[in-house]
Amino acid sequence: MFAIVLIRYWGIIMKKKFHSKFNIPNFGTKSRKGVKDRWRKQTGKDNKKRKKLAHAGAEPTIGYRNMEGVRGLKRNGRLAVLVSNEKEFRDAVVSGNGNIEITFAKAMGYRKREMLAKRAIEKKIRITNFNEREKKKVGDE
Repeated sequence: MFAIVLIRYWGIIMKKKFHSKFNIPNFGTKSRKGVKDRWRKQTGKDNKKRKKLAHAGAEPTIGYRNMEGVRGLKRNGRLAVLVSNEKEFRDAVVSGNGNIEITFAKAMGYRKREMLAKRAIEKKIRITNFNEREKKKVGDE
């Protein structure tokens, strides 16, 4: 089943579809600790999901794809961008037109994170993984 959200993109209201999670084959039948929770194409001779039986659940097809304008956008209509250095930050700001949310890479050090956070706050760009205490510290300086 699809959930549909209206997103304003460049002044146009577009519909973005969201689908349920595509489970791995035989999901929930027994403990599968070693199997990563991601999609795998079925190859088994008698596999029900490969035969596309309704009770086996949905599998990814081209029909689930969104329109080009809303691909990669979050529910609030902003584009999520992963930033790991200064150049990526500049490129994101230039191409995003203020319609972006920045996530700092895990490996980025505190000093660089703080420096880029100051610039993001000046340009009124939302940062997803920079907590309130860090924002206050950056804002005070």
